[in-house]
Amino acid sequence: MSSSTFRGYQAVIGIEVHVQLKTDSKIFCSDGTQFDSSDNENTSPVSVGMPGTLPVLNTKAVDYAVKTGLALGCQIRQKSVFSRKNYFYPDLPKGYQISQYDEPICEKGSVEFEVNGLTKTVGITRAHLEEDAGKSTHFGQYTLLNYNRAGIPLLEIVSEPEIHTPQEAAEYCRTIRSIVRYLDVCDGNLEEGSLRCDCNVSVRKIGESKFGTKVELKNINSFRFVEKAIEYEIHRQIDAIENAEKIVQETRLYDADKNRTYTMRTKEDAQDYRYFPDPDLLPVIVTNEKLEQIQKTLPELPLVRAKRFSQKYELSMHDALILTEEKDLADFFESAGQKCSNYKSVCNWMLSELLRELNDHKLNIIQSKVSTDQLAELILLVDQGVISGKIAKTVFKDIWDTGKNPKTIIQEKGLVQVSDPNEIVKIVDQVIQANPDQVAEYKSGKTKVMAFFVGAIMKASKGKANPALVNDILIKRLNEC
Repeated sequence: MSSSTFRGYQAVIGIEVHVQLKTDSKIFCSDGTQFDSSDNENTSPVSVGMPGTLPVLNTKAVDYAVKTGLALGCQIRQKSVFSRKNYFYPDLPKGYQISQYDEPICEKGSVEFEVNGLTKTVGITRAHLEEDAGKSTHFGQYTLLNYNRAGIPLLEIVSEPEIHTPQEAAEYCRTIRSIVRYLDVCDGNLEEGSLRCDCNVSVRKIGESKFGTKVELKNINSFRFVEKAIEYEIHRQIDAIENAEKIVQETRLYDADKNRTYTMRTKEDAQDYRYFPDPDLLPVIVTNEKLEQIQKTLPELPLVRAKRFSQKYELSMHDALILTEEKDLADFFESAGQKCSNYKSVCNWMLSELLRELNDHKLNIIQSKVSTDQLAELILLVDQGVISGKIAKTVFKDIWDTGKNPKTIIQEKGLVQVSDPNEIVKIVDQVIQANPDQVAEYKSGKTKVMAFFVGAIMKASKGKANPALVNDILIKRLNEC
């Protein structure tokens, strides 16, 4: 569904993306942050909330928050404050969460992204630091608590309610993930919970300015599920309104198997959390020198890089966006392009053969069995007429399977393209003499029979004949018949 209206209603969507910062230790103590640790291995008196313990701020988490804020075009507050957000939940060991409330570290930014061929800009209200809670695992009559995650640093990025379709919401989340991975502040692993999305959804009649009652969809860990959950929720709310039912402000979870949302708990307002400044933590001061230092470390961001690829290398914007979604993929493209000076061919090979092999083997570009040197060499051999494009695909597969360089494979298998006109004339004449009926069709004006001749010639040459020479010589010989 691509329309921005739904049965006479408009959806209003705001998204909170929780970014787990890629620090070696937690935000207020030295406990580790490794995902694969045993249950409750990365804990200490601080992270399990023992009385008398004091938090000590991780400065790397602050640097990563500032770096992300700058990339999102945010204003960086030079004095920000941590507060206590009070609520009871079994996996919140202290009975409160240390977060930022009225003085967050980042404010008033924006994110630009492409959706359905159009550019969309969504405002960022704030991005604030906080600690994560633990994890509860429910087993019928009892619950197990794992506090490894308690105290891991999070940056919560809160959008303005300027998203109006499920597709925009999913693309917004993908863009945030791409940016934080480019910055190397988060690994963006949705399956491990390194990046989680909460979606606030409401609907209103077209033309109305007042917001409807919002419902929060909590902890969605897939962009496809973001899209499906929001679409379901939009229609659920419209159905309720048209049946004269009241929309309740609540938190709901998404069941991917049943493609539905269901109530988790009624939603608290901010005043219910009884925020107050944490007395154990001093205000965070970010100096001008620190801002300038971090600003210099910012990389070229995904959309900017995609636009450059499109303009400089004459790629379609669609292809450029795919190549720049991951920094390592974009780096691979530029490296291979520099080595063969044929960026369009590199793009075509990457988006077809290379990505297919990576997907089939569930590998990322860093794990590719074809290097930038090997791909560039293969493209050069095609451009130089040493092998045909068809043979090149066979060679590519051999490179992937064996790790050998293209020239070695070509020599071992005798795959060098036939570009000697005299050799090709012999093959063409043999095919023409063997197919007089098709020659008669051609002479009568049925030029589509050319495809038959080209196929027969390529088969006779075992795919080695130079296609361009085949076409030129074939036309000349047929016209001479």
